[in-house]
Amino acid sequence: MFSFFRASLRLVPAVLILVLAPFARVQAEDLLGVLTTEKSTDSLQKVSQYAQLDSPPVTSVTQLSDVQPTDWAFQALQSLIERYGCIAGYSDGSFKGDRAMTRFEFATALNACLDKVNQRIDADITQMVNKEDLATLQKLQEEFATELATLRGRVDVLEARTEQLEEQRFSTTTKLNGQVIFAATDALGDASPSGNGDQSNLTFSSRVRLNFDTSFTGKDRLRIRFQASNVVNPTAPGNEARLSFLSGSDTNNNVFLSKLEYRFPIGDKVSFLLGTGFNTYFDDADVINPLQSDADATISRFGRYSPIFRLGGDTGVGVTFKPNGNLKAEMFYLAANTNNPGSGLFNGKYGALAQIVFYPNEKDTNTKIAFTYVNAYNENGLGHNTGSLASNLGGRKVSSNSYGIETNVVVSDGLQLGGWIAYTNARALSGEVKGDADIWSWAVTLAFPDLGKKGNLGGIIVGMQPKLTSSSAELSGLPRRDPDTGFHIEGFYRYQINDNISITPGLIWLTAPNHNEQNGDIFVGVIRTTFKI
Repeated sequence: MFSFFRASLRLVPAVLILVLAPFARVQAEDLLGVLTTEKSTDSLQKVSQYAQLDSPPVTSVTQLSDVQPTDWAFQALQSLIERYGCIAGYSDGSFKGDRAMTRFEFATALNACLDKVNQRIDADITQMVNKEDLATLQKLQEEFATELATLRGRVDVLEARTEQLEEQRFSTTTKLNGQVIFAATDALGDASPSGNGDQSNLTFSSRVRLNFDTSFTGKDRLRIRFQASNVVNPTAPGNEARLSFLSGSDTNNNVFLSKLEYRFPIGDKVSFLLGTGFNTYFDDADVINPLQSDADATISRFGRYSPIFRLGGDTGVGVTFKPNGNLKAEMFYLAANTNNPGSGLFNGKYGALAQIVFYPNEKDTNTKIAFTYVNAYNENGLGHNTGSLASNLGGRKVSSNSYGIETNVVVSDGLQLGGWIAYTNARALSGEVKGDADIWSWAVTLAFPDLGKKGNLGGIIVGMQPKLTSSSAELSGLPRRDPDTGFHIEGFYRYQINDNISITPGLIWLTAPNHNEQNGDIFVGVIRTTFKI
């Protein structure tokens, strides 16, 4: 045995580097853990990482920065580099020759060297392989036969498992993510359709969403969303008590396709969106509100964004043009009943939005101001379904022109101030007589990111839901204006338990619901728990 190690001594310094070649920048203990843990799910990932960290073989010993001609192993390294080309160092060009090695590492290095020699034999250049080296390698192979067999067996197992995972994994291009909401809700005060007493009971409801996101180029996204929900709004006069996470009219937990859209860029400045089933209309545009999310932020429908973003259909196209970091332009056209030959894309309910967004500081994308215009047509009232019943002009065919200003300013790391003001001029096109109406709404928002700890969010929203301020005397069945002014006051606090779970208690206070002081105040309490998969 002593003579065997003496014969192999001249190869040991050179073989040392072979250990580092396949596993450069990786600790030997980590490698050994992978090789000896056959049932570990992480082992496949680690082996894959090691393979990606391979350093290319060096072609000259001078490429190893910490190897000098005076080193005792210099000639052995130089010989193997020049004759076999199977030496590789760390990514920083060093060799680290004083590093200790294990028996498993030596077997791995020996296996790599044998492969190189076999390649040269197969290439019929055996004259370049020294006979003494071959003899020494043969003895080493015999000595480490058990380790080599174990190593190769484990590699075969890992390769088989990798192939199995490749065959059985969901998709190479599609990611599946989900969201589950559980909510306890109750309304107090004059929570009844007539505003006469509390007729609302404590409810427990849920909403489930599954998103299939597919990318074909790495820059595009095809989203297919399925949803089921049984969320019902609290009882209240008008439309002011609607919840943010109520999405769609189905409240029986039936699964349906709620969104189908495809986003793709054209160059660096233009992107397109094609979609159907939005349900929430223009919320794919920039609504300039950090409290927008119906799952992680505001608990009210009104608190998500200006009501004029709801004046549209559910199928169409959007274009975003961003020429520089200070300016963005958006245009959307969304129609309803597009599959009906009687209305199609242009002869039924629709909304056309044009918006310009300014960023005073291109490095701060949360500070911005937008100017928005929406032209819309609806066959059953105005169509935003928030605010007073009068402001929706229900039961009439209505064309409208809406104008809005939205802004948000980052005051500090823990405070953002924003809000909007919106005006709609609507014209009733059906009924006994035609006529015009003016509708106004506004809101001020306060966002408190990372309140209490990183990931949390506090929010306050104070505003006036859409109010009919004036209308033509000829519009029978409608008051000239809403008699009073009611306010929407909301506060919530999202506590982020971990990356996947959050809980959000919140309270909505509606004064003079339906913009009528004869209706007593309503208080809506919500505790929403969101799970993300």
